[in-house]
Amino acid sequence: MAVLSGSANTSPGSTMRTIKSGGGSFLTSRGAYWLLALPLVLAAFALGLQWSTHTRIEQQRQNGFPGDRILYENPGGLRTLEATEDGWIPKNEGSTQGWRPGGGFRPAENLGKGPRLAFVTTTADTLRQIRLWIQYHRAVGVTDFILFVEGQAAKPEVANALDRIEGVQVVIRDEALKQRHASSRIWNETWLSAFFHKPCNHELFVLQSLNMEAGIEIALKNKVEWILHVDTDELMYPGGAPDYSLQRILASYEDDVDTVVFPNYESLPERDDVKDPFTEVTLFKRNYHHVVPDLYFKSYHAVARGNPNYFITYGNGKSAARVQAGLRPNGAHRWYSYTKAPREETSDQAAVLHYTYNRFEDLKSRRDRCDCAPTEEDAKRCFILPFDRMAFLAASMKSDEELMGWFRERLVWNDPAVVMDLLKNGLFVRLYTPQVLEQPKPQIPVLSGLQAV
Repeated sequence: MAVLSGSANTSPGSTMRTIKSGGGSFLTSRGAYWLLALPLVLAAFALGLQWSTHTRIEQQRQNGFPGDRILYENPGGLRTLEATEDGWIPKNEGSTQGWRPGGGFRPAENLGKGPRLAFVTTTADTLRQIRLWIQYHRAVGVTDFILFVEGQAAKPEVANALDRIEGVQVVIRDEALKQRHASSRIWNETWLSAFFHKPCNHELFVLQSLNMEAGIEIALKNKVEWILHVDTDELMYPGGAPDYSLQRILASYEDDVDTVVFPNYESLPERDDVKDPFTEVTLFKRNYHHVVPDLYFKSYHAVARGNPNYFITYGNGKSAARVQAGLRPNGAHRWYSYTKAPREETSDQAAVLHYTYNRFEDLKSRRDRCDCAPTEEDAKRCFILPFDRMAFLAASMKSDEELMGWFRERLVWNDPAVVMDLLKNGLFVRLYTPQVLEQPKPQIPVLSGLQAV
């Protein structure tokens, strides 16, 4: 212990000098100790904080959103997906770690915690796009996927790769399916007759309805409880479900509810160079059913931006149906029944996210589509929706440079002030969850100072 020497009248300066000169050099030894120890204490604190964050993230990976049961039980062992240049391929392994879209965080298990749910779709999309679409929807609780494949999706190597994924049933339009289509009772009904024997979009609409009818038979055979028709450029958004589970949303409805309508939201690109809408587009135009009516009508023209309608494509949403005897499609967006008038309800929070015309290539691909002539008359004959007709004519008659200008003017929302105003009044909304589900898993940084501790 240091001993003070001198009188009580010693000045502060002299006192300090006395302490310094006292036996034991108190300030020097203790001060040096703390100066040396402080970096070690801070490093230990940072290490503890980093470990806590790591533990929390690992727990979130294991117990996060319900619904992402990505491992499949097969006789050959556990199967997950492995990255390739083309996207993801099935892989048998003994790992207990499930795959997430893009390696992102994983919703916790919720498959089996609600009704068995099937998606039916008609697709000619790429293998990578279809797989990402499947994995996202498996994460929100979809158990079965009935894929009617066309075009590049029907190539043997693509169809076989899809068919190896657990819960996926691939249906090729072979002679058996064509015969089933030809003998369908739909051809004797009036509710779809306006689309019969017309080209392009009309033909696709009829084909989707015929495939939905075949999908009902498969769903009944597989004891599926609910069915939806969702395209591979659409993602279901289970808004309002605390665990992000589409299964639980459907389970919440009373037993006598036959169909549930999910209003659609339309995605809005904010750049003209979008390549992957699912991960790059987060701005959406909300449906009339989910906004204040007065604000909807007040801002209608600002949102339409010179296009024919509020939505550039469809605006009537998609519905889920309880699988039961007598169920039939009612076009590509609804279900009905041959035996009764179904009880229908509309979801007040969950929605269908429609990623349409987000890429310049989406617009450009309309050029010379379906062997239709670039005239007003032929456009009406080939396309159901007014904007699709406009897009077809613009793509067919404009140069690439002119078409890019048209794309920016009508489809790209790059004015932050306008976007913010429409976000504030509720007509637009930001949704990051699909993007997060498909992002690479977070990497925990290692502080360089800790490596020497």
